[in-house]
Amino acid sequence: MKTLFAFLFLLTSQLSMEPITLFDFNKDCDLSNWYVMDDVVMGGRSDGNFQINEDGYGMYYGKVSLENNGGFSSIRYRLNNQNISAYTTCKIRLKGDGKKYQFRTKSEAYDRHSYIYQFETSGEWETISIPLSEMYPSWRGRKLDMPNYPVEQLEEIAFLIGNKKAESFELLFDWITLE
Repeated sequence: MKTLFAFLFLLTSQLSMEPITLFDFNKDCDLSNWYVMDDVVMGGRSDGNFQINEDGYGMYYGKVSLENNGGFSSIRYRLNNQNISAYTTCKIRLKGDGKKYQFRTKSEAYDRHSYIYQFETSGEWETISIPLSEMYPSWRGRKLDMPNYPVEQLEEIAFLIGNKKAESFELLFDWITLE
């Protein structure tokens, strides 16, 4: 009997979980849980916007300003707290503008720190694969002396641009999944 349980445990632990869709952008999707947070919260002058474009893609665009000690724009999406311990990777189908962005997560929406993964876009449609366990903790641009993302709970995802220069940006999204 022990052998049967050991076999069943081994078999079930090797089966992969079905991917889950965190967000599928289309003309009918609801963006009410997405919001823009720019450096204006600290006196800056950056201006980010988020909407569904005429093709049904999520479109995050705007200008980053360095005025008044500014320098970033972000969009955030609040989820119901989800157990994600069975997943290892976040995949995002997007089209960028050749600039560097950050993908961010929070285990709890009101945590001060975020877990960060930086990626550079190619200017073409592409699928970015983010190994969740490689996301490092950061607060206000400083890497923290704590373990990487524990990949247990997920309550918020975000995208941020803050390349220490004034620049326009545009990032299109098709979907975001966990695998």
